[in-house]
Amino acid sequence: MKISRESRKMAREMFRLSCEDGRLVGARAVAIASRVAELRPRGAVGTLKEFVKRVRLELARRHATVESATPLSPEQTSQINKQLAVRFGSDLSAEFHVTPELIGGLRVQVGSDVWDGSVAARLTALKKQI
Repeated sequence: MKISRESRKMAREMFRLSCEDGRLVGARAVAIASRVAELRPRGAVGTLKEFVKRVRLELARRHATVESATPLSPEQTSQINKQLAVRFGSDLSAEFHVTPELIGGLRVQVGSDVWDGSVAARLTALKKQI
């Protein structure tokens, strides 16, 4: 289903109204989406889909997933949290996972950005070069 230009514009405006000081306010976003669903204007389904997409992308930008081959010490996790806060803001949440397949190093994902400094990624790159 193709979303009309009006629906995209309305979704952008809904998202703008859901934010305060450049940060998404969850309760406000829910209230706005509920009101649109209740009123059912023309193109409401497309508008809500686009709005949900924008909210999902914003939430992903505020969350980091850090994967390591071995468990990290509390000092290492706090240092990584500090570095992520400097780069992405203090309201960034982070979750840490142990992924033995990485062999060594870290993989960090914030939104759609991925920084892969793992041994497995380096081996894959070497394999492609050969």
